[in-house]
Amino acid sequence: MPKRILALALALVLVGCAQPVVVSQSPAPTALPSAAQALTDTQAGQIAPVATAALPPVAITRSATSKVPPFSHVFIIVMENKESNAVLGSSAAPYINQLAGQYAYAASYFGILHPSLPNYLALTGGGTFGISSDCTTCFVAGDNIANQLEHAGRTWKAYIESMPEPCYSGPDTQLYAQRHNPFIYYDNVRSNPSRCQKIVPFDQLQADLAANNLSQYVWITPNLCHDMHDCPVKSGDDWLRTWVPKILNSPAWKQDGVLFITFDEGGSTAGCCQLAAGGQQVAAGGKVDTLVISPLVQPGFVSPVAYDHYSLLRTIEDAWGLPRLGNAACDCSAPMADFFRPHK
Repeated sequence: MPKRILALALALVLVGCAQPVVVSQSPAPTALPSAAQALTDTQAGQIAPVATAALPPVAITRSATSKVPPFSHVFIIVMENKESNAVLGSSAAPYINQLAGQYAYAASYFGILHPSLPNYLALTGGGTFGISSDCTTCFVAGDNIANQLEHAGRTWKAYIESMPEPCYSGPDTQLYAQRHNPFIYYDNVRSNPSRCQKIVPFDQLQADLAANNLSQYVWITPNLCHDMHDCPVKSGDDWLRTWVPKILNSPAWKQDGVLFITFDEGGSTAGCCQLAAGGQQVAAGGKVDTLVISPLVQPGFVSPVAYDHYSLLRTIEDAWGLPRLGNAACDCSAPMADFFRPHK
């Protein structure tokens, strides 16, 4: 494994502006191993040990005046159910580790809640809307990023792998889970035929990439194997190795675009980002790996700032001058501005 990646893995343990907070009503999480140690994927079997060596930590720099640049395009890929120590530093994920070393990585990023669905809603709607399960008929009347984008004259499309057809609202299949398709939950998307047709099977991404016909906001949900939910970490890493280069070779990404790769939730109740009033914690879904991949980032940058899914939503909204939805408007949801080089 390259020294840069090992250094990054070690840095994950050393950096952090805030210690993870554990929700009091839940059992305290088991102490996690160092990212440079051998790791275990509890769903998919044993992961091979990672070689260790005494390496200096990755340098961290941050500009207090940095702002979010006006991205040309935003790509989001959401993977599944891995605490931060299960991927970065693991020999089962060489490609993800390569990307983290080449681009940028959030060392203190947290999911919002357990199980999956509330996190997908947080990423797209700025809240969980009182939902705390993976329900399939709990539709949401609230606002969301798709509605915001259309009102601002911007384009969007969601590519959902193994979904049978556009705007599909039927039962789950072997590889498709509705809970990983947040847009179908929003009334003003699902009940609007023109909008709902923008939720498409993943197969359409290849054609849109080839035609350079990508929307400004691109959401990607891998299927239950490729997102690491039902299959080993290596399956997801191999899938990313196939598709991420295609995105990075597109003019949409090369011309000041950004790709975020994150995980919906971890395996603990670690969290961050307390509200000033009463100290209510907004994120308690576990610490997860989040990569920021863009020609605009500081290469090799590792951010110690505490972020969560609301921070990612706010980053997109700030980049494009959109109103901040729900908890994305909270002072506790900092925009991820420190990742990006100064810009005009």
